[in-house]
Amino acid sequence: MSTISPMIVTPDVEPLLRFYTGLFGAEQAERYPEDGAVFFVGLRIGDSHLGLVSDAAADTTVPQRLLLSIDVEDVDKLLERVEELGGQVLGPANDMPWGQRVAHIKDPDGNAINLTQPV
Repeated sequence: MSTISPMIVTPDVEPLLRFYTGLFGAEQAERYPEDGAVFFVGLRIGDSHLGLVSDAAADTTVPQRLLLSIDVEDVDKLLERVEELGGQVLGPANDMPWGQRVAHIKDPDGNAINLTQPV
């Protein structure tokens, strides 16, 4: 059995930690080291795992090739909180012909995220 856990490499873990815990209710499952400057934070979002890895040399200005798609209960409600948590709303939510309501956002590092909910 295999499991895939996405990892986001960032020069500053704290803004992403605030964003994912504040917007999605992510819970910190692990942190290394436990004290001092953080290298890795493992987050639980529902039954999923997301890792945040600290690398001072990470360049957040280059195009990203990662898209997180996160299923949520209420896309429109979360859109109201994205910018206060340091993210960016790219447009309004739309109902798609395949039965999902979808909104496109970016986290504080500019990583692309689709918020999705069934309609």
